[in-house]
Amino acid sequence: MTEPPQPELTPSEQTRAEFERLLSAEPEIQHYVLVLFVTGNTLRSSQAVANVRSLCERHLAGRYELEVVDIYQNPARLAENQIVAAPTLLKMEPVPPLRLVGNLADPERVLLGLNLKHRPEINWIPV
Repeated sequence: MTEPPQPELTPSEQTRAEFERLLSAEPEIQHYVLVLFVTGNTLRSSQAVANVRSLCERHLAGRYELEVVDIYQNPARLAENQIVAAPTLLKMEPVPPLRLVGNLADPERVLLGLNLKHRPEINWIPV
């Protein structure tokens, strides 16, 4: 037996279906879109790029895009992305967008910021 044809979805229903699909996606298969804003070719900028690339390769191999933006070469992107300090790492996808500002040398902080590691559970003590 063949199943009856499914009715076509309205644009609103399509958007909702896509939203629900994104919410239910497993973190292990999600694709990450990251933008790292740095200030020229300074030691701090080089370290930020190396730290983020290393973490991405270790935890997101094959599942990420990393764009490095030098704010001296591309100042228009500052206003476009509301950047006030560098280095700043923006996680554009998966939603919700997040930003990490400042020192990106602490791997635990970056992993938490990218939602790749969960905060430890709180063990409540009954009173």
